[in-house]
Amino acid sequence: MPVTIRNSARLSFRLMDETDGDIMYELDQNPEVMRYITPGRVPSRDDITSIFIPRMQKYRNPDKGWGLWQVATLADNVFIGFILVRPMFFFSDERDDTNIELGWRFKQHTWGQGYATEAARHVANFLAAQDHSIKRFSAVAHPENEGSINIMKKLGMDFVRQFQHKDPLGEFDVVHYEQQVKAVS
Repeated sequence: MPVTIRNSARLSFRLMDETDGDIMYELDQNPEVMRYITPGRVPSRDDITSIFIPRMQKYRNPDKGWGLWQVATLADNVFIGFILVRPMFFFSDERDDTNIELGWRFKQHTWGQGYATEAARHVANFLAAQDHSIKRFSAVAHPENEGSINIMKKLGMDFVRQFQHKDPLGEFDVVHYEQQVKAVS
């Protein structure tokens, strides 16, 4: 049965699918949003259709809550970003379904308002309560991405290591933070 995540104090959540290309494209058109993801290069509409959506479909699993969770404000039902949920190292031989990777991407005008932290915490807590096989939550970010690193710390994650993360899209220098499930709050 597909996972449905109830609203948080200020936000609503919906698992995104292949029909969400327009909002994905809209979000990624700001070079500051993409600064640490694609060194500021904004994707074309074709990139969204031919790379990003098929990539999302590989790890999307509605019954487990894996995928991209669209985040919208309750006050006006406006899309502001998403929370990524998938097994850590999904695109490698080290895939770990007990360690769930969290990621986030939000519109720049929402930065500093606590939305990403609220959304990531809410999604993590909900999934941990539903799936007791989840033992840890992890996140990775570019070492200079202070905004994302601050969110990881606010979630209670601890620094694990800095390493070259290998992905079908390339190799990236990242910091890895992690939290045991029982401590996510």
